[in-house]
Amino acid sequence: MWSEYLAGAFESYSKHGVVDALEYERIRDGSTTTLFFVAVAADGTVNGGLRAQGPYDRPEQSHVMEEWSNQVGEAAAREMIADRIPFGVVEMKAAWVRDRAPNRRALTQSLASVGVCALELLDVQFLMASAADHVLDLWASSGGVVATRIPPAAYPDDRYRTRMMWWDRDDRRIRAVAQQFARLWAENEPGRSGQVRQAVEGRDASA
Repeated sequence: MWSEYLAGAFESYSKHGVVDALEYERIRDGSTTTLFFVAVAADGTVNGGLRAQGPYDRPEQSHVMEEWSNQVGEAAAREMIADRIPFGVVEMKAAWVRDRAPNRRALTQSLASVGVCALELLDVQFLMASAADHVLDLWASSGGVVATRIPPAAYPDDRYRTRMMWWDRDDRRIRAVAQQFARLWAENEPGRSGQVRQAVEGRDASA
C-alpha cells in the first residue's frame, strides 16, 4: 500500500511539473514517514493519500524550512515552529488525490479530516502543513488556519504562492474529529491500539 501511495504521489506531482517537491528518492524507504493515510476504493485502487513527519525536535527537521529558505518570512517561520515544538509538532506532506477518483473534491476534504487524527495518534498539540493558494479553503475545512504573518513562499516554483497552515488540538472541533478517527483506528487495529486508545481515553474527561 505504501508503494501504491508513492506511485500515485509521483504521478500526481509529475503531472503538475513539481515532482522535485515530492523528494521521492529521500522518502521512498519510509524512514522519514511516521504515519501515512490512503483512500482505498472498493476495487482496491488507492485514490489518494498523505503522510506525516515528526514529531520534531527542531525547526530544521521541517520541510517548511526548506520551502521558505532564503525567502521573506524564513526567520518568522523558524520562530513559529520553534515556539510550538515543546508541545509537539507533526507535519503533513505529499497529499494527493487521483484526478479520476469519484467525488474528488469530497475525497480531498475527507483526507484533510483524516490527517488531523495524527494529533491524537502521535499525542501532539500541533499539526502543520504548507499548501498553495488554490487549495487553502479545502484544507481549512478541517480546521486548519493560515499563518497570515508568514509571507507566502514561491514554492515549488514561481507559479505557486505557498502558505503555512496550523491545526491546534485545543480547538474543540479539531479535537472531536481527531478523536473520532483515532477511535476508529484503535477499534479496527487491535494489535496496535493500546497506546492510541490510552491517549484518546485519557482526554475524554476533559473534552
